[in-house]
Amino acid sequence: MGVVWAEAALLPEGWARGVRVEIVEGRIASVTVDAAPEGERRAVLLPAPANVHSHAFQRAMAGLTERRGMQPDSFCTWRQLMFRFLDRLTPSQVEAIAAFVQMEMLEAGFSTNVEFHYLHHQPGGAPYPRLAEMAERIAAAADLSGIGLTLLPVHYQYGGLDRRPLGPGQVRFGTDPALYLRLLADSGAALRHLPPDSDLGAAPHSLRAVSADGLREVLAEGVGPVHMHLAETVAEVEEVRAATGARPVEWLLDHVGVDEAWCLIHCTQMEPRETLRLAATGAVAGLCPLTEASLGDGIFDGVRWMGAGGRIGIGSDSNIRISLAEELRQLETSQRLRDHSRAALATLELSTGRRLWEAACRGGAQAAGRASGAIAPGLWADLVALDGGHVDLEGLAGDALIDSFVACGDSRMVTDVWAAGRHRVREGRHVERDRIERAYRAAVRELRAAL
Repeated sequence: MGVVWAEAALLPEGWARGVRVEIVEGRIASVTVDAAPEGERRAVLLPAPANVHSHAFQRAMAGLTERRGMQPDSFCTWRQLMFRFLDRLTPSQVEAIAAFVQMEMLEAGFSTNVEFHYLHHQPGGAPYPRLAEMAERIAAAADLSGIGLTLLPVHYQYGGLDRRPLGPGQVRFGTDPALYLRLLADSGAALRHLPPDSDLGAAPHSLRAVSADGLREVLAEGVGPVHMHLAETVAEVEEVRAATGARPVEWLLDHVGVDEAWCLIHCTQMEPRETLRLAATGAVAGLCPLTEASLGDGIFDGVRWMGAGGRIGIGSDSNIRISLAEELRQLETSQRLRDHSRAALATLELSTGRRLWEAACRGGAQAAGRASGAIAPGLWADLVALDGGHVDLEGLAGDALIDSFVACGDSRMVTDVWAAGRHRVREGRHVERDRIERAYRAAVRELRAAL
């Protein structure tokens, strides 16, 4: 059992003072307001959201793809560089990189890593002797970092909608339906030694990489949350339309029962009617604004989506920069730039920061299949504390605290993070940072020396 006491905390019913949170076996056992100080004493306590979309290994590529090629650069040219990079990755390097990514997520204020995991096989495409070797490495990283983990093994069968074979850079991802179902089962076994808040889901990669039949086979398993890339780029929209006669969102909604179990990643190339139709399903839009900006994907229609009651989660995708504050800020400011507006995602009742934070917590919990997202009894104790003494929070209270974190803050405002009650960040620093950083440095030295 543990107790966290906060001068101010954001509860489902709003802000409260003198909040005592009792934690038993990783869950919130009770919440008491106007309580006397005891236990771990903090200034500002918030629910901690899940990071709903990550490809951990890409963290080691950050900053390495910023040179211009002979042709206009795009997502597709970036992907070719990524394929060459991942051909060199070993299981031990993947484990070291994943642990570093998870550590940075925790230090940024995220409690959970929803890992969209598609690096399955050896260079050349042959499976490892243990099919889920790479999934085991992601789980081992989570065991060290202490982050909550929802693991999403990816089904990736084709190189495009014409069902062409996977190219040299893609063969490490490849699964046919039978192999994928084995991989899914073995990946679930890899989670058994982790704490009980870990979870498993399925990830058909995209409409480009999985056939309609393959998608149905995956969904028939009925395993946890379902995540898929959707309507990310103009090229994807054109390819899907050429092959099927429909745009990606149209095709999915017309052929698949999308519901609250789904998280559709990016959705930066939706038309207004598609935005409204998809929002009505209750699915989560998994948004990664920093990566979407880095890759030039486009701007998600957050104003229309959230105005229609659409749910959002926040992810760090390529992990070029892991910052909860900056992801939320990029989401808001991209709407302002497009529409020539201010406070684009605020409402008359809720400020920008408050609305985005609560939406990311609710949607993140849904997308992760995790009983969290609020400071309330029965939920996992996923908590983040902000530094009440930070200069940019001086004299502030209530929603202005979150607004300042989102508008002008960064991870340095985060003092503590608990994932299912595991207190992994203290005074802004992960408790295993030195060990995790040493392993990461060794891994990237090896990789970059070979580039």
